[in-house]
Amino acid sequence: MEYTGMKALVMGLGLHGGGLESARYLAGHGAELTVTDLRDEKTLAPSIEKIRAAGISARYVLGRHNIEDFENADLVIKNPGVRPDSPYLRAAKQVETDISLFLAASPTRLIAVTGSKGKSGTSSAIHWVLDKARQRGLLSGKAYLGGNITVSPLTFLDALSPEDDVVLELSSWQLGDLRGRRLLKPRVAVITAIMPDHLDRYGTMDAYVADKRVIYQGQDSGDLTVAGDDSWGWSFLAETPGRPMVYAQGHLAEAPLPEGVSGGWVEGPTGPGLARFCGEIIELVPAKLLVPGYHQKKNLLAAALALLDLGLPAEFIRESLGSFPGIEHRLEFFHENRGLRFYNDTAATIPEAAAAAVEAFEQPVVLVTGGTDKNLDFSPLVAAAPKAKGIILLAGTGSDKLTGLLSGAGIGYQGPFDNVDAAVRTALETATAGDVVVLSPGCASFGMFLNEFDRGRKWKEAVLQATLTGR
Repeated sequence: MEYTGMKALVMGLGLHGGGLESARYLAGHGAELTVTDLRDEKTLAPSIEKIRAAGISARYVLGRHNIEDFENADLVIKNPGVRPDSPYLRAAKQVETDISLFLAASPTRLIAVTGSKGKSGTSSAIHWVLDKARQRGLLSGKAYLGGNITVSPLTFLDALSPEDDVVLELSSWQLGDLRGRRLLKPRVAVITAIMPDHLDRYGTMDAYVADKRVIYQGQDSGDLTVAGDDSWGWSFLAETPGRPMVYAQGHLAEAPLPEGVSGGWVEGPTGPGLARFCGEIIELVPAKLLVPGYHQKKNLLAAALALLDLGLPAEFIRESLGSFPGIEHRLEFFHENRGLRFYNDTAATIPEAAAAAVEAFEQPVVLVTGGTDKNLDFSPLVAAAPKAKGIILLAGTGSDKLTGLLSGAGIGYQGPFDNVDAAVRTALETATAGDVVVLSPGCASFGMFLNEFDRGRKWKEAVLQATLTGR
């Protein structure tokens, strides 16, 4: 699509790439570009430098928004983090996102993934197998991965052909921006675990989950929706226009499924992932995986069910998932030193995810956790805390709540620390050979870090600095 002569305003340049790629795409297709962000030029310097390095000419309005810029623009591209009720957006003639621009122009088969936790790992696993299938000659074209996983699909839109597959990870905010647009029609929609999240923005779980439901609302009977065996999952499967498929934790092996519903199950933490398909029980996920955790195995089962419906052989899916290495920032193993194994799980931004990290390992766990509160219930993390060998807190409003809860439960902790180096030093003093040291915050990152990925990178840098130099 061409935007020659149009005045395009990118609202929220950000540091994850969405605003940058929107600017790059629109400028490359002829738009006259203005970039506006409430953050200042110093904070946004990495993204601004990338725009300039790409030879893109743009007018910048930083540290503020001007209402007249929105009134005069033909097209406004919003960052997902901007609330849809913003008065600046109400002044705009047309509001889009990088996702809506992509969906309006993409010629490919689409696999969409959402959920509270596990969506990045599930999206990446689906892409991993689709890419392997092309290497093996089972599919033609290419496989692409983008969306909330910090790769804007605009980076590869112009290269797409109808033979390609695109896997999109979509957040609730990105889905909410698509409500009523009739742009999203995934061949497969996968919904991972639903847990309380972003209640500081939504207020209620029903409002939060309502945006998740957008993922399947454009489907029809030729499409598939995969969801979990819980109250939220069954509500999705009951109302989707697509064909429903459920993934569960074991009891489906004996219990009959509802009429018209296919599905699979994981046979316990140490067992494989199985599915009942065309009257047979087949193994889709191997018992042994490269990434630890029962929750990881369930996510891979959801991915496997999607891939099976796309026509890939069960044995190939199982073999490919057995070699899936996981992804950065999600229980990412990155270093071993003096018998200690270090993991980066910075994307665990809700308490349930941090609790799952403690449960994922057979070895003793030294847990570095805490950060900024999102108005969430910390009781799942407190319940898992006694299983950890040590609890080390990072500073933030969430940690302020955690200290009282941990003390009330008689659980010891160290910190909160207002810098990651101090947390690493304390972890090294606490851990002994054979232990696992994992950053799994269960909180947002704001305050000490630019974002969750900045937190993960700084954690890894601090661990390497402390263990390799002794400082």
